[in-house]
Amino acid sequence: MSVERYDVAVVGASIGGCTAARLFAQRGARVALIERRPDPAAHKAVCTHYIQSSATPTIERLGLAPRLEERGAVHNSIDLWTRHSGWIGSPPGAPFGYSITRRRLDPILRELAAGTPGVELHSGWTVSALHGGDRPRGVEVESPEGQSRRIDAGLIVAADGRGSTLARLAGVRARVKPNRRFFYWAYWSGLEPRGPRARMWFLEPDCAYTFPNEEGLTVGLVAPHEARLAEFRSDREAAYERMLGALPDGPVLSGARRESKLLGKLALPNEIRPVARPGLAFVGDAALAGDPFWGIGCGWAFQSAEWLVDETAAAVLGGADLDAALGRYRRLHLRRLAPHHLQMCDFASGRPANFFERMMWRAAAEDIDVLRTLETLASRRAGPASMLTPGNLLRAFRVSRRASATGAFASIGSPEKGGGPNLTHMLEGTLEVQGR
Repeated sequence: MSVERYDVAVVGASIGGCTAARLFAQRGARVALIERRPDPAAHKAVCTHYIQSSATPTIERLGLAPRLEERGAVHNSIDLWTRHSGWIGSPPGAPFGYSITRRRLDPILRELAAGTPGVELHSGWTVSALHGGDRPRGVEVESPEGQSRRIDAGLIVAADGRGSTLARLAGVRARVKPNRRFFYWAYWSGLEPRGPRARMWFLEPDCAYTFPNEEGLTVGLVAPHEARLAEFRSDREAAYERMLGALPDGPVLSGARRESKLLGKLALPNEIRPVARPGLAFVGDAALAGDPFWGIGCGWAFQSAEWLVDETAAAVLGGADLDAALGRYRRLHLRRLAPHHLQMCDFASGRPANFFERMMWRAAAEDIDVLRTLETLASRRAGPASMLTPGNLLRAFRVSRRASATGAFASIGSPEKGGGPNLTHMLEGTLEVQGR
């Protein structure tokens, strides 16, 4: 069996893998980028296509932003509807992320990574074994024709997604928390209202969203609670369109055209595993696969790969202790993402909104400062603890109490009232609720 030697072997040429490969190579490493799919246009299908603004600095660092702009990627932001607040807009001037379908994003990013000096793309090769025992030093790969070869490296990076093969081979198990919702979605054109703004609905316990993408395509997703599974199994097409069309102040389906078959996932649990051990690191969904409703997978794949490179590149190139560097990456990943993950696992239980959440939503619909704090959390630029400072809590409590006392949100967009035209808008830096 032939043996090839690299500084880094990255398994999986999707977002996390391509990001790691390019950034490692830009630091001077020789990188093997291993992808089991031979088609250069291969892309992930199960995805929200929403990249949070927390990942925009990584996208710019990669030199990817101009290519996304050329392909019509949408500068995204989100409006949120809850029965406790009506519509909550986005604060003016908030940083944007990108929305672009994976059929566009994946080939662009793979081409960018493969074109980086120092990166060698091995397409059509599947990892079949991990060599080195407790400290992996190489992977064995096989071609579709049954040929085998070995790729050795000082660091193996698992970027092979949810249900990681490398994790299985290394015996690194994930902690799994259930998701009490299931998911159906499709792509639409001509879905009203049009525009770049995404819209999300917290219906307790159901959820839904519409995420605009390039070329006028919009992802329309429903996330019903598992109690509705029989309804969807009976006639998923009818149940999907019925739920999407009945959303409070929801999308107008008449005149819109569905451009894809109905896609679905009945089980997408929350998974997190230790992201580093001697000689091996995990990025993207291989490290943490959270509730897809929040649109965090793409952004965290970019960010986790960047964190790994920043912490370990010097060690990979021979100037520092690699085990210590991997320890720093593990602690950074845990500190930055574990609080979000725990919050998402709790929400995925399908429980009703608690007092704190209702208070924050009411206050965000009324007060620009609370709204800005909520937006930094929702975009994952800050952790859940950012909401818990004494100043934020006191301000939110006062604003929420005032709104409750005036009955401002008694009927705004409520399902009982059949929705309605009332929307929260940002106009000249001031949050106004129409029709009040």
